[in-house]
Amino acid sequence: MEAFIIANIAPIMFGTLVLFLLCGFPVAFALAANGLFFGLVGIELGLLKPELLQALPNRIFGIMANDTLLAIPFFTLMGLILERSGMAEDLLDTIGQLFGPIRGGVAFAVIFVGALLAATTGVVAASVISMGLISLPVMLRYGYDKRLASGVIAASGTLAQIIPPSLVLIVMADQLGRSVGDMYKAAFGPGLLLTAMYAGYVMAIAIFQPHKAPALPLEARNLREPNGDSGVRSLLVLLVVTAAVSYAFAWWYEARHPDAHRDEVGIFAAALGIVGAFLFALANRYLKLGLLSRMAEKVVFVLIPPLALIFLVLGTIFIGLATPTEGGGMGAVGALALALMNRRLTWPLLTQALMSTTRLSCFVIFILIGSTVFALVFRGVNGDLWVEHLLTSLPGGSTGFLIAVNILFFVLAFFLDFFELAFILVPLVGPVAEKLGIDLIWFGVLLGVNMQTSFMHPPFGFALFYLRSVAPKAVKTSDIYWGAIPFVCIQVVMVALIIAFPTLVSVETRTDMTEEVELKIDAPADYGAPADDAPPQLDFSTDNDEKTPAR
Repeated sequence: MEAFIIANIAPIMFGTLVLFLLCGFPVAFALAANGLFFGLVGIELGLLKPELLQALPNRIFGIMANDTLLAIPFFTLMGLILERSGMAEDLLDTIGQLFGPIRGGVAFAVIFVGALLAATTGVVAASVISMGLISLPVMLRYGYDKRLASGVIAASGTLAQIIPPSLVLIVMADQLGRSVGDMYKAAFGPGLLLTAMYAGYVMAIAIFQPHKAPALPLEARNLREPNGDSGVRSLLVLLVVTAAVSYAFAWWYEARHPDAHRDEVGIFAAALGIVGAFLFALANRYLKLGLLSRMAEKVVFVLIPPLALIFLVLGTIFIGLATPTEGGGMGAVGALALALMNRRLTWPLLTQALMSTTRLSCFVIFILIGSTVFALVFRGVNGDLWVEHLLTSLPGGSTGFLIAVNILFFVLAFFLDFFELAFILVPLVGPVAEKLGIDLIWFGVLLGVNMQTSFMHPPFGFALFYLRSVAPKAVKTSDIYWGAIPFVCIQVVMVALIIAFPTLVSVETRTDMTEEVELKIDAPADYGAPADDAPPQLDFSTDNDEKTPAR
C-alpha cells in the first residue's frame, strides 16, 4: 500500500482536492488543508524534506507584495460605485430609445450597454443586476419572449469577463507570469467579436421570429422632436463629423510622429473626437444653437462620461502612461467623480461599496494563499511532471492539448467559480502550454473566453442567480436557464473560432531580448603539462576580434 501511495501520490492528491470541492468545503481552506495534509504525508514517506514547508511564509509575503493584484480592489470599487451612480439607468434608457424603432431594439441596447458597462465596471454582478432591474420589466411589458430577454441580459453581463478591465484577465496574467496590459490588448478583439455574435443572434431572432423581439411602440419613444421626428439624422451627422475630425487628426499625428504606435494614434484621435463632440453639445445646449436634436444631445451627454472613463483606464494602460494598477486607481477616482457629478455619492453608498470590495478582495487573496500551499506541495511530489506527461501524451499535439484543456475547463465550470479555476488549474496547464510552443497571452485569452461560460452554465451559473434575484415572478427559473443555453453555445463557438483562427487574438510579436553570447575558450598551441607554479593561460573572449590573454 505504501509503495502504491508513493508511486501515485500526485493523482491521489489531485483527486482528493476534487472530492473536497464536490463535498462543498470552502475552496481556500480545501486547497490549504489538502496541501498541508499531503505535505505531512510526503515528509512521512520520505518524498519531501521538512524544509520545503518553510518556503510557505516567503510565498505568502510574495502574494501580499504583488503590485499587480492591487488592480483587483481598484477595479472592483470602480464597478460598484458606477453601479450605484445611475450611469447604467441613463445608458439603458437612452440607447433603448435610440434602437427602439427597430425589431429587437431593446435587446440590441442591452448588448451594447452590457459591452460598455464591461469596459467600465469589469464586474459581472453589477452589470447583470443593473440591466435585470431596468431592462427586463421593459422588455416583458412590450412583448419580448421571456427566454430571449433573460438570456440577453445574463449573457451581456458576462461580457465583463473578457472585455478589459476584466478581473479574470488580471488573475490570468498573474498566474501565467505575463503583463496585464498585454492581456488586455489581446482580449479586446475577441470581446468585441463576441458582442457582435450576441447581436447577430438577436438579429436572427428578430428576422425569423419577429414576435419574440418586437419594436417599441410609438408612445414609448419619448425622445422625439416637437414635429415628431426621431432626431436620428442629427446624431448621424454628428457621428460623421466626429469621425472625420478623428481621422484627420490621426493622419496629421502620424505625419508628425512616424514612429508612433498604432494604439497611441488611435486613442489620441478618438479622445480628440469625443471631447470635440462633447464641447459642441455643451455649446448647443447653453448657447441655444438648436443644431442638435434631443436624441443627439442626450446620447452625447450619456455616452461621453463612460467613454471618458474607458480612456482614463484602458487608454492610459494601452499607450503606456500607466500600469494596470495605476489605471485601476484612476478609474476608481473617476467613478467617484461621476457619482459626485450625478449627485449619487452618499456616505452609505461609499460604505457599502468599500465593504463589498474588501469582501471580494479577501476572497481572492485567501484562494490565492490556499492555492499557493497546494501548488508548493503538489510540485514537491512532482505533480507538475505528472500533469505535463498526462497532457503532452494526448494525441494531436498542441491542438489535442487545447481541445482537452478547454473541455476540462468547460466541465469544471459547472461546479467551480472562475477565480477557483484560475488559481487551481491555470498554474498546472500554463507551463505545459509554454513547452508546446503556445503563446501564454493567447492561451490566457482563450481560457478567459472559456471560463466566461462558468457564469452561464445551468444550474450553477452565477449570472443566472443574479438575474433570478431581481427578475419578476412572471419569469420562471426554467425560462432563465433555457434562455442562457443559446448564448453558452455562442461562447463555445467563440472558443472553437479562436483555436481554429489564432489571429483573432492580437498577440504582438515580441523581440527576443535574450542576448546570445558565444563563449570561446582558447588554449595556447604549445600548451602542455604546466609546472606547479605556472598556471595555464587561457583566453576568454566573446567576439572574433584579436584575443587578449587573460592574466
